[in-house]
Amino acid sequence: MIDFKGAHYPKEDILYAVFFYVRYAVSYRDLDEIMAERGVLVDHATLNRWVVKYAPLIADVAQQRKAATAGSWRVDETYIKVKGEWTYLFRAVDRDGQPLDFMLSERRDEDAATRFFERTIDGNVWPDKVVIDKSGANLAGLDNMNIALILAGWYWLIEVLQVKYLNNVIEQDHRFIKKITRPMMGFKSFDAAQATLAGIEAAHMIRKGQLGDAGRCPF
Repeated sequence: MIDFKGAHYPKEDILYAVFFYVRYAVSYRDLDEIMAERGVLVDHATLNRWVVKYAPLIADVAQQRKAATAGSWRVDETYIKVKGEWTYLFRAVDRDGQPLDFMLSERRDEDAATRFFERTIDGNVWPDKVVIDKSGANLAGLDNMNIALILAGWYWLIEVLQVKYLNNVIEQDHRFIKKITRPMMGFKSFDAAQATLAGIEAAHMIRKGQLGDAGRCPF
């Protein structure tokens, strides 16, 4: 469970504010007004601190409680602006569009792709098949995963398909993330971007019913 010890506001107010920000396309000033309408007076700087602190914790709980996903994956990247520069948001969903994991990176290269696949496999299961675009970085990352399987003595490898139309499911899925981040007008720090995106991805999982316990508070 998430520890709210030391917080100066009730956890219900904090969770409401954080979830509203990562689920709907609003700015911090918009959220300031929304909270005021609920009788909660809190400035946008405090709201920002709540999101940066609690969104990753919410995401951790969501990852632990998400339902099982399919072994056929779709992997792609989209762009997120941090400190005025474009960064790469690696994302993976299964064949049904259920989110698997994400990773924000300053580079799109073999090392970044390998770290992303290691992270996603660690939080899910080894995939049977992964569909990617023509990205050489993702192909190299998957080659490294298959090398790891060979060295471990496994007799099967991940099937890799580079077929653009098969990746439509994740390209469409990017739209939700971009819709939420657009009013944010970019991020001032990499850590703030990573924390906020963790919350957005968790809210996306909840929206898709992926936690598997409808009617129960996921936090």
